[in-house]
Amino acid sequence: MKGDAAIGGAVHRDRPHDSAEKHVTGRADYTDDIPEPLGTLHACLGLAEVAHGRLTGLDLSAVLAAPGVVGVLTAADIPGRNDISPNGTGDDPVFPVGTVAFHGQPLFAVIAETREAARRAAVLARAGIDPLPAAITIEEALAAGYPDVTAPLVLERGAVGPALAAAPHRITGRMTVGGQDHMYLEGQIAFAVPGEDDEVTVHASTQHPTEVQQMVAQVLGVPANAVVVNVRRMGGGFGGKETQMNLFCVVAALAAKRWNRPVKIRPDRDQDMIATGKRHDVVVDYEVGFDADGVIHGVDATIAARCGFSADLSGPVTDRALFHADNAYFYPAVRLRSRPLKTDTVSNTAFRGFGGPQGMIAAERMIEEIAYALGRDPLAIRRANFYREGRDLTPYHQRVEDMILPRLVAELEDSAEYAARRAAVLAHNAQGGILRRGIALTPVKFGISFTATWYNQAGALIHVYKDGSIHLNHGGTEMGQGLNTKVAQVVADAFQVDIERIRITRTTTEKVPNTSATAASSGSDLNGMAALDAAEQIKARLVGFAAESRGVDPADVRFAPNEVRIGGEAVPFDRLVHEAYMARVHLSAAGFYRTPDIHWDRAAGKGRPFYYFAYGASCSEVSVDTLTGEYRVERVDILHDAGRSLNPALDLGQVEGGFVQGMGWLTTEELWWDDQGRLRTHAPSTYKIPLASDIPRVFNVRLADWSENREMTIKRSKAVGEPPFMLAISVLEAISMAVASVAEYRECPRLDAPATPERVLMAVERLRGG
Repeated sequence: MKGDAAIGGAVHRDRPHDSAEKHVTGRADYTDDIPEPLGTLHACLGLAEVAHGRLTGLDLSAVLAAPGVVGVLTAADIPGRNDISPNGTGDDPVFPVGTVAFHGQPLFAVIAETREAARRAAVLARAGIDPLPAAITIEEALAAGYPDVTAPLVLERGAVGPALAAAPHRITGRMTVGGQDHMYLEGQIAFAVPGEDDEVTVHASTQHPTEVQQMVAQVLGVPANAVVVNVRRMGGGFGGKETQMNLFCVVAALAAKRWNRPVKIRPDRDQDMIATGKRHDVVVDYEVGFDADGVIHGVDATIAARCGFSADLSGPVTDRALFHADNAYFYPAVRLRSRPLKTDTVSNTAFRGFGGPQGMIAAERMIEEIAYALGRDPLAIRRANFYREGRDLTPYHQRVEDMILPRLVAELEDSAEYAARRAAVLAHNAQGGILRRGIALTPVKFGISFTATWYNQAGALIHVYKDGSIHLNHGGTEMGQGLNTKVAQVVADAFQVDIERIRITRTTTEKVPNTSATAASSGSDLNGMAALDAAEQIKARLVGFAAESRGVDPADVRFAPNEVRIGGEAVPFDRLVHEAYMARVHLSAAGFYRTPDIHWDRAAGKGRPFYYFAYGASCSEVSVDTLTGEYRVERVDILHDAGRSLNPALDLGQVEGGFVQGMGWLTTEELWWDDQGRLRTHAPSTYKIPLASDIPRVFNVRLADWSENREMTIKRSKAVGEPPFMLAISVLEAISMAVASVAEYRECPRLDAPATPERVLMAVERLRGG
């Protein structure tokens, strides 16, 4: 690209995260770092201690009498609508009226002079609750005939029944896949400051400022223009701050307007984990028909999910699970069904991959089943079923037109020495012994776009000041992923100026309205294009001014590194900007972008919900102690497709982090509710995320530098937030191979996830006939 090397911060170049130094030195400001004005109050939620019941009374007298307490908020104190459901279904109250829906549901909020006073007072409440029968698990909900929280989806293509009946081989199975807590470093937090009349400003750690604005407005009973939501940065989100932040922002805003004082709410980790939704755990029932070569003839599968007491985002999450239940494989005949089940638990929500991982792991389990049934290398079965020309139609009737997995997998197979290492693993296991090894190479095909088509839009605002400095604002939120850095690189490249000239300001509903959540891996795609649109508008005005003032053709005006070349004259960028200001040229622009060529008919189960697909492949090798079920990840090799990466260094970090988080989901992170509906794994002491000691001993990660997005995305890059998460499926399958070795690979171990040491040990004993 012309001039790229001469500017600092060009696209397709490594560039440190704009806040990296602040992160490691502790100077990065988060919501809790905002100086508290004199008179700031603090809120704490009071939680229900019954999973399901009729709320007959709420005695808050002891709470009100506690030291430092200013007052309490209940459903009776809500001036607007008592609803924070993201889809407007009215099933998610701020505080319940009449019925308690899950153990840990917020019943009220206490407002006090200090956080400590609020926390101590909150436990003094006495709630009268008549218990009702509760369904905590998916199996209990199915047995009790519980309804779906939202309409299920069916994806169907071809004649499934006849295809299964005619297949030479058929396998029926069930897989249980656990949920996952977001475990963001910065917990949920909101800080509301009352303004004049009906105005309120909310500082929050949210991925969706516009939704917070909408929820606060409707609960307060005011128009959206009275509510300003600001987000400087988050200390992690992973989907847990897309809708779950609504509650905390609404409570802070309610209290701020009620007492006309600033109010902060920051739950401790236990309350955060108990009261907020998580990744949906699922039960997958599947039947697959295939031939002697391992080629799939038909698939019939149902994915039932524990959704919790309300719909939240369970509809689109379970939809996406079906969208990815094919992963990289063509099913000639297929029927996929979702069951978004209501349960008496916290309402589950968005999490990195948004249902895609749950669907994809089902596809990989069926491949694994076929491989063990035929005594073949699972990689050979994968290759036999890859999408390719003539076999390129997904279950939702979108064609796969950019299938690069054959090349990508072949490269990884070679660089990871898969064939030789698999042979070595087989030889090692043939000797018997306690320590068994396993190796697996698995692919990822992940669709990029919000399946709710209207979310595929973004805005940006750029001001070029008369000294040549640039102010950039966009609708995305920074949660550590480097979005702000990438968008700034796009703007620097557009103007051909050093990135240091650009200042990125906090996300705020005052500058860019009607934003979509920073989710679905679309932050850079959407906001980068919106920012580019704004930059191009200003550039066009500068070109017009330069051509007119110098008497040259606009075609002879070109932006070069830190200057503009006008005919034969080279004018420094800042000088031209100042001249344009003096000539009254408008140097501000609002940019906008909407993803083209996507559509989705949910009722028909047909459309093109994804603009493109991102791909990746990973090869993992593990060692398993068959006496204890403990295991170690010895080596991981990853080759991932980020298109023409906007910033390879940041993208590599996303791939590494996503893989490790996915590995945690499939191996160590176990959510457990007791029969009373109480979450027992509610703190880092009882919930095990991957530690430094769990990282693969050898970790080789590369980007496919030859890849270029065939669609007109921002600089031909591809999304990289969610797709790497599912690369960790190779770890689960490698563990499965090691376990299968104790029975000479005659049987698929059918490991459920997470594959904790206990589950691994039980699988070993089962295969040994113990």
